[in-house]
Amino acid sequence: MIAHHALVLNLHQPAGNLQELLDAGRWEAKEILYALDRIPRSLWGYEEVARVHLSLSGTLLETLSDPEFQKRVYGIVDLGSLLWRLQNQDLFEILGTGYYHPVLPLIPPADRVLHVERWLGIARHLFWRPAFQGFWPPEMGFSMELIPLLRAQGYRYVLVDSEHVEPLSPMSWQELRYRPHIARHAGAEIVVVVRDRELSDAQESGMELDWFLKEVRERTRWCDFAPLVTTATDGENGGWFRNTAEGANFWSAFYLPFLETVRAGSSPIAPTFLSDYLRTHGTQGEVRVRTGAWNTGWHHGRDFTQWTGSQRQQAALAAVKAQSDALAQVRASLSEAEQARLGELLEEATWRLLRAETSCHLYWGEAWVHRAEADLEASRQALAQLQARRNTA
Repeated sequence: MIAHHALVLNLHQPAGNLQELLDAGRWEAKEILYALDRIPRSLWGYEEVARVHLSLSGTLLETLSDPEFQKRVYGIVDLGSLLWRLQNQDLFEILGTGYYHPVLPLIPPADRVLHVERWLGIARHLFWRPAFQGFWPPEMGFSMELIPLLRAQGYRYVLVDSEHVEPLSPMSWQELRYRPHIARHAGAEIVVVVRDRELSDAQESGMELDWFLKEVRERTRWCDFAPLVTTATDGENGGWFRNTAEGANFWSAFYLPFLETVRAGSSPIAPTFLSDYLRTHGTQGEVRVRTGAWNTGWHHGRDFTQWTGSQRQQAALAAVKAQSDALAQVRASLSEAEQARLGELLEEATWRLLRAETSCHLYWGEAWVHRAEADLEASRQALAQLQARRNTA
């Protein structure tokens, strides 16, 4: 039985991060840019066999498409050409996500909608297509209550981590992990694609092709169906993806040799797009997904401790909710004429709030919480100015 492999790469840089790294003259900025540019360059000429899913956060797309930033890094990477190459639908299936890369279950429901809608706005423009079939929850942070939102925005499937999937229909371990399923909530349903956590850990840290082929063969040997093996990691973080030496990074040491075995007809694994697999093989059974995220180097992903572990992190999340509620109350009270007159301040208060919700602001313990606090304060000030102008009109 041929196993089908879905390779998923998450690409995200917080707003301003690449600019700050360049300002500091750090090699890390070039490493990241080279890692991004290496993706399509590595796959040139492999259109008939290569299949890669990419999730690019709204902040990363904003940076890559900024004309001033493009000019600044032109001697390092041609970002206009990079964005053009990522439109190649023979090689890439682009996944939707949240604009500012928030852990969606941790932020207010109204803000989730704005993150998803704003990402669609920039992605439709840059990738020249009206719709995207799959959704990548930032940090793989998922809860069942997201299903109606994702379906309303046109998504067919969502990726979740294997740690959190529970069967509601009878199925074996292999079926649970290596087949897509249906999940339902509040009258809506979506296809759930399961990320193999252990194989993804290997993909993140560096793995040999022979080991991968053998491991997949052993994990799927008792499957009486076409197994779907999904591995998902960051695609521009860590030495395995950033290493510029030929033969020492993910693409030259692993993926291209893998594609050569596929091209030669000797591979027991075939790369696939998730949309193609679903079209051919469909889904099996129903599951429930426990609320949680993917694993990090030091945490299993349950209960979001990475983002909620300290009092300051919790206080920032509480402040996010308070400001979101205040903003929603003001927005609902504005007449159409007031929205037109005060729209600039309303937008300032809104995007500052949404950027405060970036997962990175809360991930590094308390090291970046001040960034969330600064954006929240800017959102409050914009909202206060709006109220003042409204009252003096």
